Amino acid sequence: MHLFSGSSHPVLASALAKELQCPLGKVLLKPFSCGERYVRYEETLRGKHVYILQTGSQRPNEDLIELFLMCQAAKLSFAASVHVIIPHFPYARQDRVAAPREPISAKLIAHLLEESGADHVITLDLHSDQVQGFFSVPVDALDARPIFASYLSAKKFKNPVVVTPDTGGTKRAKKMADMIGADLAIMHKSRAGHHQAEILEVVGNIEGKTCIIFDDMIDTGSTLAPAREALVKRGAHPDIYAAVTHAVFSGKAVENLTKAQFKEIIVTDSIPMNTTAIPNLKVLTIAPLLAQVLRHVESGKSVTQIYNK
Repeated sequence: MHLFSGSSHPVLASALAKELQCPLGKVLLKPFSCGERYVRYEETLRGKHVYILQTGSQRPNEDLIELFLMCQAAKLSFAASVHVIIPHFPYARQDRVAAPREPISAKLIAHLLEESGADHVITLDLHSDQVQGFFSVPVDALDARPIFASYLSAKKFKNPVVVTPDTGGTKRAKKMADMIGADLAIMHKSRAGHHQAEILEVVGNIEGKTCIIFDDMIDTGSTLAPAREALVKRGAHPDIYAAVTHAVFSGKAVENLTKAQFKEIIVTDSIPMNTTAIPNLKVLTIAPLLAQVLRHVESGKSVTQIYNK
């Protein structure tokens, strides 16, 4: 296995290499003075199976361009296969034409990855299942639920209820609720514009219960903060948790989430972040999960077995 890291998340790359007991490959990554990216592998790739870790961080456009260049450079260097590990898939929210004259950005990024040379994509908690269908190469869409379930189950809540902040996440939240033995509640929200959310109704019994808001992403916190307020107003126990895979934390996220006063905000390290910026932030690593998946891929074993033990 030949594992390389882009510049988006070196900490996660080092953790993954440690889990695999595999050194990171040598690759030169640097910007030109005009802002363009430069990529050059500093070891032979001919006939090798190349794995590239590059996640979508707070600079998704630079991350993607660098990833495209790394994929093409590997292909032009006669790599036998190029496996892209992209835990947070940028532009995944733009998965349809929601308003006239919009692009389907997630589909375009999928096509660009293929054109650049990716033979296989490994990603984590896509915003919607349909994004996987935008690819014509194999995709392993991993699930962070087991990581969250293990952590939450250890807390042994008396009356837990998993809450999805919008109807689109109902299936995801129901599976999480089943894993930790919790009830399910569904929020109905409306958006007046980007990063503007209003909770209109909560369906399900939450009175006096410990609520766990479960979602795939925190961006500005414009959904989570009003969601917590809505739950408290409707009688939920004031100790409310948030469990979210991708911590984008853009804009006023730190301010919004600090004011919201969650008991705990639980995220994964799929995106690099300042772990001390928000009180009561708990970061769970995805490195062991990724390592296990890569071992199965490399040895030709089923990745599904990881979830169906």
